[in-house]
Amino acid sequence: MSNPPGEAAPPVRPLWWWKRRRSAFLDIGLAVLAGLECAFGAYQFVGNRLGMGLPLAVLAVVLGVLAGASLVVRRRWPAVPVLMALLFLPGLSGVILLMVSLYTLAATWEWPSRRRRVVALSGLAFVESVGMVLTAMLAPGTSAPSPEVGGPPLWGLVLLAVLVGVALTVPPVVTGLYVGAKRRLVESLKDRAHGLETELDLLAEQAQERARRARLEERTRIAREMHDVVAHRVSLMVVHAGALERIVAKDPQKAAQSAKLVAEVGRQALDELREILGVLRMAEEPGAGSGEQADGLAGLPGLVDQSKAAGMTVTFTVSGARRPFSTEAERTAFRVVQEGLTNAHKHAGGALVAVLLAYVPNGVRVAVVNGCPAAGERVGLPSGGNGLVGMRERVVALGGTFRAGPECDGGFRVEAVLPSRLALQSERLG
Repeated sequence: MSNPPGEAAPPVRPLWWWKRRRSAFLDIGLAVLAGLECAFGAYQFVGNRLGMGLPLAVLAVVLGVLAGASLVVRRRWPAVPVLMALLFLPGLSGVILLMVSLYTLAATWEWPSRRRRVVALSGLAFVESVGMVLTAMLAPGTSAPSPEVGGPPLWGLVLLAVLVGVALTVPPVVTGLYVGAKRRLVESLKDRAHGLETELDLLAEQAQERARRARLEERTRIAREMHDVVAHRVSLMVVHAGALERIVAKDPQKAAQSAKLVAEVGRQALDELREILGVLRMAEEPGAGSGEQADGLAGLPGLVDQSKAAGMTVTFTVSGARRPFSTEAERTAFRVVQEGLTNAHKHAGGALVAVLLAYVPNGVRVAVVNGCPAAGERVGLPSGGNGLVGMRERVVALGGTFRAGPECDGGFRVEAVLPSRLALQSERLG
């Protein structure tokens, strides 16, 4: 009964030491042929040549059958049928048994414990074959011509015996060595293919894991960018909207300015969100370069001005000589100041805020320090608590240091030190 298409055939259960059933059938068939030959040869030798009685002849036949049956175990114990063949070879029988058993023994040459056994048994079989042929040709009463009656010379008989011995032992041994070597080669190729397949599977799993990590890191980076943009811009819009609500009836002109600032901040937030979404679509926006430039250290004065326009009392101090920085370092410094101002808007309404930018010999230091918030001036803005955590991760990833915590006077400080490009180069050279 055939299997349905696409369904694998069920595994064949091995029979004793045979991996396949057809191997068992082959060995049983060879054992039957060898047993018949050994039984017939033993009967002829015991009954006709030695002239013994029928009981001994029957016993010889039984022993011949058992000797031929030893081929059944040739794959498990290959030396056993060889020894049986050597026992029956002097009786001019066991040729099939000898050739098949020598082939099987030679096929196991790769086993170090059997190499000496192969050489020893093969040599013994050759010597015994030569002696068997010479004995048969020189024995009195045989039909073979002998040198005494004008037959071939002795050296001719020896040469003929050697050729017969070679024909009985060399072909099966050479064939067994060839088949065994070919079998080992196929097994080694299968093992190598299996190893390569396992290695490819491992590489594929590693590639999938790297891709997963890359996607996770990219999502984390984009989430940080969106948090930085949205939190700061929306905080300014909320502050302006609150101020607009309070002064719209008292000072319409100032209310109009606040409304204009809200619209401008909203447009900036939309532009930055559009830039981030453009990265998600894997398409570069024409103005992406300008956005990166505006998020650098050069954009800090404008960032401070926006907070001033929102009603915050903030000072901006720059010290030291400007040094070159990577784009990522400048953007991170900008985001740290942006996050510090956003926190001040949320939690320190009415407090004096100081923004510090200092170019130090091995990098740049940025800090946002606010004093104690005024009573009743705190703006009720939501906070997810992820801004400072994301800032710390970004700064540490660039090899810098980050600190955020309360001051002794009740204020709060957000500070980061980032290495300059020249400092990074000197570290690599060192």
